[in-house]
Amino acid sequence: MNINEIVLLILSGVVVGIINTLAGGGSVISMSLFMAMGLPVGVANGTNRIAVVMQNLSASLTFLRKRMLDVRSGLKLSIPAVAGNIIGSMVAIEVSETIFRICMGAVLTVILVYMIFDNRKRHIHGGHRLALRWWHYVWFFAIGFYGGYIYIGLGYVILAVTIWSMHLDIITANVVKGFVIFVSTPFALAVFMINGQVDYGVGLLHGAGNVIGALLASHFAIGWGVRFVRIFTLFVVAMCFADLVGIISLNDIISAMI
Repeated sequence: MNINEIVLLILSGVVVGIINTLAGGGSVISMSLFMAMGLPVGVANGTNRIAVVMQNLSASLTFLRKRMLDVRSGLKLSIPAVAGNIIGSMVAIEVSETIFRICMGAVLTVILVYMIFDNRKRHIHGGHRLALRWWHYVWFFAIGFYGGYIYIGLGYVILAVTIWSMHLDIITANVVKGFVIFVSTPFALAVFMINGQVDYGVGLLHGAGNVIGALLASHFAIGWGVRFVRIFTLFVVAMCFADLVGIISLNDIISAMI
């Protein structure tokens, strides 16, 4: 890697860390960058998990210190997510780029619709213990499977389930999201590592940026709110969707930067 690639990996990691901690969908940036740098889709998918683990560990520790994280509830939801994550990652080892891009397009469409039309006002509160029902475990098994398979857009899926089905405020939902992803993702990462689909240099550099972004976002979560991140993420997702349908080429843009 040259110096431009190193700087771009770290700086983009900061942006991804902020977006994923307060909202979700930042891995679209990571995957686009990795593939523009020449990583095959499977390796890019596996490498992304390093940054995911580092970012969500940092955010969860900060939320724990602020007493916004109920570890017991998080662990209960993590168990089915881990099972789904392992199965999903094993399937992802065989995924073709065509199928991957179809899934990415579907997720980006859902994210865009969600962000454009979901204008309900929500109050911001601290963390609290969750009242869990059996269907929440089914949801999180499915969430784990999707996270192991692709991961892109996983944050929005968890936010939708926790806010709409579990009636959580946006901050508590983000705390739960980060902890469950942190606990479950190492199992998927291990599957990719065993199959030789991880670029450690790229993953660790991008992960370092993710940690910085996650620390900033989790430290200022209540003060920042979600409006700025929502608008910025909408812009990023729209750009990635435009790339997917051929309106622009993120590969050309990122290649010019490196």
